[in-house]
Amino acid sequence: MVKQTKKNPEKVYKIAVLPGDGIGTEVTAQSIKVLNMIAETYGHHFEYTGGLIGAVAIDQTGSALPPETVEICMESDAVLFGAVGHPKYDNDPDAKVRPEQGILGIRKALQLFANIRPINTYPALYELSPLKKERLAEVDFIIFRELTGGIYFGAKETAADGSSASDNCVYSRKEIERIARLAFDYAAKRKKKVTLVDKANVLETSRLWRKVVREITADYPEIEVDYMFVDNAAMQILLNPQQFDIMLTENMFGDILSDEASVLSGSLGMLPSASVGRGTALFEPIHGSYPQAAGKDIANPTGSILSAAMMLDHFGLQREAEVVRNAVEWLLDNNFVTKDIDPINFYFTSTIGDLVSDFVGNKIPGVVHKENIEVRKSTVI
Repeated sequence: MVKQTKKNPEKVYKIAVLPGDGIGTEVTAQSIKVLNMIAETYGHHFEYTGGLIGAVAIDQTGSALPPETVEICMESDAVLFGAVGHPKYDNDPDAKVRPEQGILGIRKALQLFANIRPINTYPALYELSPLKKERLAEVDFIIFRELTGGIYFGAKETAADGSSASDNCVYSRKEIERIARLAFDYAAKRKKKVTLVDKANVLETSRLWRKVVREITADYPEIEVDYMFVDNAAMQILLNPQQFDIMLTENMFGDILSDEASVLSGSLGMLPSASVGRGTALFEPIHGSYPQAAGKDIANPTGSILSAAMMLDHFGLQREAEVVRNAVEWLLDNNFVTKDIDPINFYFTSTIGDLVSDFVGNKIPGVVHKENIEVRKSTVI
């Protein structure tokens, strides 16, 4: 728990912490470290309550999402989530309970219908992207992915003899309209452009998406609207990413396209996200549990730290959120990066968390001597 200061003693931000599996525990710990420094520096009070989710929850309770975890989240102001997944379930097609059911379940329980994934690029990481530098400059768009409908939640069936299987994709007008209006509202505050990504030339659900979005445009005359098939969108993200402002799409398309868009930033570990709706908002990096790196202190915590910054925005603490983002840019500009970005000259997960915390706490001197920054320690001299 963060030490309460005298600046704002009456406000307590209750945060449910669900580290989950694999590197989720390590990267989430760095976000907590940064939030603690935010609290100390700016006089806030964050109260954390931990919960089980994913494979670790299955191992301990038999459920990927125990009822106690749902209750903790519902009683909190926000949820900080790590990652779920484990090879022993990935490699077992007959497993009845899977770690991923945890994150799908909590989204449904909290009625989080919109996943918001900012896509940005950093000049210091241009060389890590397969794209030319000129295509990466000033990339700044947000993917709005619908979270509670579509093929992930449709009825699933496998024939008794295992010879066939089906996944039903279903969307209602209500599900489409609520996320579409949220996307249009965001666009109105940005570059005033929405691109709907679908497969309306083939899928009935996509045709319904187009119909509903076209009806909504009448209420937003200042917003420019594009309609793009998902296969073309996959190409355009790589050919001309600067054209996008708000990309609106259904559940599975959004899942795939946001992972593709991670190549623009240089690493999947850089990207944060927020899931919002009617209940407690949830904040998480978009990467998976990466079990091969678990326990090695080499995972990139930046996506989790930037997700914490989005949480601060959600709390109305925009100044504090901006300081965290400035800290990340400072790290990149000074080549303080993890192994996924530089396999030879890299810093450890915990060191990155320490450095961001030091920046937030104004403990970074004007001149940084890298030789004095030890592995697993961020005492800056």
